[in-house]
Amino acid sequence: MALIALAADKGSPGVTTAAVALAAVWPRRVLVAETDPAGGDLVYRSAAAHGGPLNPNTGMLSIAATARRGLVPDQLWDHVQPLSGGLEVLVGLGVAEQAAGLAGLWPTLGRAFSQLADSPHAPADVIADCGRVSGDTPAVELFPQAALVLLVSRTEPESLARVRDRAAALAAKLHGGSRGAASLATPLIGVLLITDPSTSAKLVHQVNDMLMAAQTGARVVGTLADDPAGADQLAGRKRGRLDKSLLIRSARKVTVDLYQQYGAAWTNPVAQQPGRTTQQPQPQPGAGR
Repeated sequence: MALIALAADKGSPGVTTAAVALAAVWPRRVLVAETDPAGGDLVYRSAAAHGGPLNPNTGMLSIAATARRGLVPDQLWDHVQPLSGGLEVLVGLGVAEQAAGLAGLWPTLGRAFSQLADSPHAPADVIADCGRVSGDTPAVELFPQAALVLLVSRTEPESLARVRDRAAALAAKLHGGSRGAASLATPLIGVLLITDPSTSAKLVHQVNDMLMAAQTGARVVGTLADDPAGADQLAGRKRGRLDKSLLIRSARKVTVDLYQQYGAAWTNPVAQQPGRTTQQPQPQPGAGR
């Protein structure tokens, strides 16, 4: 099982940028799923592999009818579109009102996402862009099936306070029991900081102390560079050596660290995507919310 769910508490820290950046250097075949109930962004700013626009009706919207009749993991590929750089995506909803069509189906989707790595035909990990989560956001129903829930946060004091409180709330919802027990339970809850690389080491230490003091069971699993130029390259809005950008270099370090720490639990061999490489990621449309 390897469903990685990315989410934020409030604001626009760059969940979509983070999801696409991690997927661009993921060491196994990967599917990016835009599961934000408020709607996705990629269809508006990304080119399809054939050079034209993505089809907004093929993705989360089209999968709703299929999932009501039951959903096996390999059926996900019927709703996937490749981007011009080779990344495979499940395009999100167009508007929040369309989320009503997925009512009751989120656990079904979560199971299909988590089991895709076990597919005998086309195995892949799934990185789910869940957008902002708060209150009764239905995307939270994916989380019990995830291997890892990553809360994306910038480093302003109010953002860090919110991610601390959201981590504690999710730990109570997903794990229950004693506070602090979340570090021993699944899904694991981690924090991904968007920060200036020059100050990241000090901030990681401070934020981990804060998370520990609050007994959230969560900890910082990595940092992504706050790199607007790299985000523009990733979105296809700017030319340049994407693989040399601070954003992609930091994303590669995050993925390496994740696999060193948690990869033993993700044991199913997954084929690489045809035509893609973890060493020279291609500019992928889809930078962020």
